[in-house]
Amino acid sequence: MRMKTIIASEFKAKCLKLMDDIAAGGEPIVVTKNGVPVGRFVPYHAKPPTLFGIHEGRVKFSDDLTAPLDEAWDVEE
Repeated sequence: MRMKTIIASEFKAKCLKLMDDIAAGGEPIVVTKNGVPVGRFVPYHAKPPTLFGIHEGRVKFSDDLTAPLDEAWDVEE
């Protein structure tokens, strides 16, 4: 999959519309000058203030992970 490219003068003229397009679609754009890539414009993703709880609601489990087991361990025999 090739990344969309745009020349610097066109990027300058259409910058505000391109920002809206990137925010809505999420597809990055490479800006070129004289055929050479000089930058990449990507959507902004804010980092969470803490990693604690970052996956809350994404992980599902059906067992009670803190309940005692019904099995005796070898060390208890």
